[in-house]
Amino acid sequence: MSKSPLITLNSGFTMPQLGLGVYKVGQDIAVNLVSLALEIGYRRIDTAALYDNEFEVGAAIRKSKIDREEIFVTTKIWNDRHGYENAAEAIQESVDRLNVGYVDMMLIHWPCPKQDKYVETWRALEDALSTGKVRSIGVSNFLPHHLEKLLATATVTPAIDQVEMHPQLANVELRAFNKAHGIATEAWAPLGRARFLDNPVLGEIAARQGKSPAQVVIRWHLQLGNLVIPKSSKPQRLEENFDVFGFALTEEDMAEIAALNTETRIATHPDDMN
Repeated sequence: MSKSPLITLNSGFTMPQLGLGVYKVGQDIAVNLVSLALEIGYRRIDTAALYDNEFEVGAAIRKSKIDREEIFVTTKIWNDRHGYENAAEAIQESVDRLNVGYVDMMLIHWPCPKQDKYVETWRALEDALSTGKVRSIGVSNFLPHHLEKLLATATVTPAIDQVEMHPQLANVELRAFNKAHGIATEAWAPLGRARFLDNPVLGEIAARQGKSPAQVVIRWHLQLGNLVIPKSSKPQRLEENFDVFGFALTEEDMAEIAALNTETRIATHPDDMN
């Protein structure tokens, strides 16, 4: 299979546009799953402290014998570690659990605006850059008003903003905001957790393209310029999700998918997450 295109971040580092998310991947299967993904051709793995599989992700990367510089690893600080000191400790804990030399991308998992500590937490991420333990920093689930507050005092602009995004939540305004500020947008739950894959519009496009609805949606993300991290624990789906570089959606296809957008979430609104 072809390799994923690389996206150049505002940090100067490159990041594979397509990666593997390991949310809810249990410790018992995580090493084998990540190992298989690396064999298929994935070179980006997205984990988090919350997922409780950072150790296994790191073990699979070390086991692979692939040059460390070829693999991009993202992890995240969970909500109970906001604040400068807490965040600094959490960063080191994730670095230690992964044990792969450095973390390519460290994110604030949610803004948790009711805590009102994400600006302070961001300062810990900025300081981590100078240690070499972390190469790029970003945020997850931040909306424009969260980003505006962060950018008012930040010395480093987030490299990415990872948000819920799928055909029924296209985040048109957020993507425009991020683009204007040089922030790459990344989609989690890019397939809507499979809730929309039986949509007849996606089925018709898939039939025309000779692909699955999931492949069509992943291709839609790629052509929008999004970073994307579909998750699957099934070997066949891992291969299918990565086999999206040999075709292109037409302008008509893209317009039909755009018409599905209702800006409807399937997960918690960022302002409501504590």
